[in-house]
Amino acid sequence: MRVISFVGESGSGKSYRATWLANENNIECIIDDGLLIKGAVILGGTSAKREPTKIGSIKKALFTREEDARRMKKIISDINPESILILGTSDKMVDTIAKKLDLPEIEKRIYIEDVATKAEIAQALAIRREQGKHVIPVPTLEIKKEFSGYFLDPLQIFKKKGRGRYQIVDEKSVVRPTFSYLGSYTISDYTIYQIVQHVVSRIPDIKKISRFRIEKDLNGVYIDMDFVLFYGCTIKPVLYKAQLDIKNEIEALTDLNIKRLNIEVKSLVLRNEEKG
Repeated sequence: MRVISFVGESGSGKSYRATWLANENNIECIIDDGLLIKGAVILGGTSAKREPTKIGSIKKALFTREEDARRMKKIISDINPESILILGTSDKMVDTIAKKLDLPEIEKRIYIEDVATKAEIAQALAIRREQGKHVIPVPTLEIKKEFSGYFLDPLQIFKKKGRGRYQIVDEKSVVRPTFSYLGSYTISDYTIYQIVQHVVSRIPDIKKISRFRIEKDLNGVYIDMDFVLFYGCTIKPVLYKAQLDIKNEIEALTDLNIKRLNIEVKSLVLRNEEKG
């Protein structure tokens, strides 16, 4: 297995260039901030950017926790990639990651200054300093499951095709870590309830929501609710449609992961009763 390192100070644009660098050097996988990435897919790990503190983020990125290291070594063993690119802020950091994961000695070292100009590095550092944004080298749709409820922006890279025409050639995800000085991004429980209520109002066999309870943690959202249905409907298909529509709508509008969505039917009413 070939192991290559890509080193540059935090915020200098390493993750932004990682996919391109891997393609240019025929590197199969990337290790960046606790994640193992192949092409546009996260194969395993947990992003260091999800940690609540900067110290926790560093520990996650370095695989200092034995459980994190064990899981990543298992994934790498199962995949058995021909080559891996390790991203880090120093030679010491990438050497530590390689050692923690029992990888071969690094055979080639690439530095951000080798692939970016001083002006590009300065611009990347300014964005990190002023906006607190971090890039992860995978598309937004793939990273969504890793960043439930976090602020996500797609960063699209264009290539010019003739006069006035551009083609999207790549997309990466911009995230604001939980330890960012800009603060956290939250969605209120009532907002989620309003989304659910809107979805339910479009299903004619449901009269109303009679109880709604929600819990949130770092992994996602847990929802329990009771419905009142109209008498005469086929209950199972109605509940299945409600579950699917609610899950899709919440995830599409909020980037929250629905970890549990339980629905119970508490009562049935005649259709000639006033809908409330």
